[in-house]
This record gives sequence, C-alpha cells and structure tokens, in this order.
Amino acid sequence: MEGNFEHLYSSGGSRLVERDAINSLQLAEGELMERAGAAAYGVICRRWPGISTLNVVCGPGNNGGDGYIVARLAHQAGIKVRVSQVVSPKTDDAQRALDQLNLQEISVEPLNIETVGEAELVVDAVLGTGLSRPPSDVVKSAIDAINGAGRPVLALDTPSGLDMDTGWAGGAVVQATVTVTFICLKGGLLTGRGPDFTGDIVVECLEVPAAILAGVEPMACCVSARIVQERLPARRRTLHKGEAGHLLVIGGEVSMAGAVQLAGTAALRTGAGLVTIATRRSQMDTISRSQPELMCHPVEDQVSLETVLAGKTAVVVGPGLGQSEWGVQMLTGVLASGLPGVVDADALNLLAQGPRQTGQMILTPHPGEASRLLNADVDAIQSQRFVSAAKIQSQYGGICVLKGAGTLVATEGGHLWLCKEGNPGMATAGMGDVLSGVIGALLCQGLVPGDAAMVGVWLHSRAADLAAADGGERGLLASDLCSYLRRLVNDPYSG
Repeated sequence: MEGNFEHLYSSGGSRLVERDAINSLQLAEGELMERAGAAAYGVICRRWPGISTLNVVCGPGNNGGDGYIVARLAHQAGIKVRVSQVVSPKTDDAQRALDQLNLQEISVEPLNIETVGEAELVVDAVLGTGLSRPPSDVVKSAIDAINGAGRPVLALDTPSGLDMDTGWAGGAVVQATVTVTFICLKGGLLTGRGPDFTGDIVVECLEVPAAILAGVEPMACCVSARIVQERLPARRRTLHKGEAGHLLVIGGEVSMAGAVQLAGTAALRTGAGLVTIATRRSQMDTISRSQPELMCHPVEDQVSLETVLAGKTAVVVGPGLGQSEWGVQMLTGVLASGLPGVVDADALNLLAQGPRQTGQMILTPHPGEASRLLNADVDAIQSQRFVSAAKIQSQYGGICVLKGAGTLVATEGGHLWLCKEGNPGMATAGMGDVLSGVIGALLCQGLVPGDAAMVGVWLHSRAADLAAADGGERGLLASDLCSYLRRLVNDPYSG
C-alpha cells in the first residue's frame, strides 16, 4: 500500500471498503468475489506450482463463494478438483459462484472428513470474516478435518475459526500454511492468537484503489522501517553527550541487578548520551563491573532519589525493582518528578495496587501485568488486545505498550499502532528490560512519548529478528539484541 505505514482494518471496516469499492468503481454483482477467487488461485500457482489435485472446503457465506471460484479456475487449468461443501450457500453471490461451478460439471460433495487429505493442497473457504462465536459442530468437524489432513492449507481471507478483529480463537481454528487476505490487512491476523494460525500472509488488493481505503477509518496502523527512520532525529557533527540526553534507570533490588544493567546497556546502544543507574548500594559494584560505561548511584529512599532525578532527561523505573517499600518510594518519586519515562515490570505491579494517572509516562505491560492493571484475567486481555491497550491508556494516561505477539502501542487520542516484527525467541528473561532501555534512550534524544514508544518497540523487535536470523530463535538472549540495536538505530533498513 502507498504511504508510510500500512492500515489495519476490522471486519466492519473491510466491509465498508468493499461497499465503497463496488459503488465507486461501479462493479457488477459478484465482481469482487471473482477477483478474490482469481487472486487466491494466483497464490496457488505461485506457491504450489505443478500441483495436480486440490480439495476446496466451502462454507455458507461469501468465503465459500471465493472457494467455488478457486475450484472453477483450478479445474479449467487441468487440476483435479474436489469441492467439499460444509453448508449450502446462504448469500446470493456465493450461490451464483456455485451455479457457475456447476456449469463446469464439477461435482460438489458433502464434506467427507475421510477424504480431505487425499488432495495435495486443501483450500479453507469455510468461514472467512463472519466469525461471531465459536464454530458450530459441523464447522468444527470441517476445521478438524482440514487440520488432520496432513496437507498444506491455503486459508481465504482468514483461517476459519479465527476472529479477524481481535485474534481471538475461542474454539477450533484452521492451521494455515498461507493466508491470502483480500483488499486490506485485518488486525486479528497479526496479534492475539493470529500469528499461531495464519502462516505466511499475502495481501491481494483486488485492484481497489488506495483512495478508497483512505476513506474508511482503520482500526490501527503498522509501524514500518520508513516511519521509524522519519522519527529518528539527525545528529549534528558537533553533538556532545549532554545533548544526547541523560537517562536514569531505577531498579535492581537485591539479587536483581541484571535487569537494570540490561536496560542501561540497551539505552547506551540506542544512543543515549549518559545513563545512570539508581539502585541499592549493595548492587553497585556488580553493575559497574558488567558495563563500565554505566554510572551508578546508591538510592535508599525517596528523598535521596529526588537528588538523583535532578538534571535527568528521562527515567525508566521498574527493571528488577521488586515490590517492597523501597520500590513504592521509587515509583512515587518518579511519578512526582514530571519527567517523561517508562514504567515497567514491578513498577507496573505497584501501580496496579494504587491506580493513578501517570502523566507523560509510557507503560509497558505484558499480558499478565495488563491483567493486574485492568483487574481482568489474562484470557480477557488476550482476546481483546486492541481494547485492552486502549483501556490502559485511558485509565492511566500517557502511552500503553501492550507486549506480546503483535505488540500494540496505544497513544493519546485513541490512536493504535501494531508492530509486525518479532519472534518467539523473545520469550526469555530480560527482553522487557531491554525494551525499557531502548524507549528511554529515544525519549532522551527528543522523541515525544508516542513516537518513542512505537519506534522503540519496532527497533527492539527488529533487532530480535536479526539476532534470531543469525543464530536461531531458541537460546536467544536479551543481551544478544544490543549490537543489532546499534545498527538499526543508525539505519532502520540495515540487516
């Protein structure tokens, strides 16, 4: 798509785009469905050239109609096609597509779960965008048959059983090899459980002009290398370290010095001019030996913290903080300072115990911390990630970064950003500490909180992808990201 970022649409938004496209382009009935079917067949030709057998499993709605068109085109190309009908068509467009198929004398059979795997490729055309509750018994049987076939699967628009608005998976869901989604990206494909089921995602615009998409409000936008580059400030040749900002990282309760060391090192690698660690006196030697560029200052209460906060550009509180009275005093002092900064880890847990507005702060909860901030269970957070991020931002102010696959950034004014980068190797200790340091460094360099949050999330996730590409996802360490952060903050397109 054109522009500096990609838009993500809800199912309702995508239907509005379809309606506007039909009206603006004066398309005949079923024309968009014909285009969708042709685009999906094109994906088959590119991804699985030379296949000789195909099983298309069709449901009752327009997604099933797309499947009938795929079957017709494959048959015309000489592929042996079986069409497995889960439910008869319930829309006019789907019925017309079936009528066209019948003219080709292709047999349409009721779904036989025993024969789904007899083809080289299975096409999932069961539910599409129409999911509003867990799949019914007959649809669940079809999904189970597709998943049990042991064949590659092409899902049309979205894997059946996955809510494309939220990434919620409340029942059986097709495990796709490739998902071809039509006209625009849908939010649920990229967050929640979506990444577990979509496989590779292909977007086919169906010749719908970008101007029509621009006329419909998206649910969120994706962060891209281009938008990151645009927000990273250029450096004067005469810049000195004081002008690159001074970050204060607060935490490192007894036995947890590694968390603040990771955050501080990540901040230096992302370009902060100076980083001071405010920690327990007993932790100072350990931190200084691990990274000599980090300055350490003992802080034992809120009064001594006020002295250390003076002259700082931004602050990170939470890595290794603990939840003792010392941690409470540190968080209280930070929130009273008026500095921009990041609230992470145990600072979030303390905030949940005494909810309050946080001003310019960026909150970076994982789903468990988000559940405490909103007094909801983790499943509720994960099933409504877009809503949850927006609620945290509204309730606590500032910016919310809801971590996880498809990390979300909710900014003031109800704007939502999604990061498509990242990988399962990031599920390891210390990754959140590194992210806090990255965002803190960007605040030090003059980025406003919303930009610092979304740029930081992208840099962090992209660095993890580069590190995983070099050595694999398993065994990835949070400290492995630091050299890649340095590369990316100088050139987001590097790698």
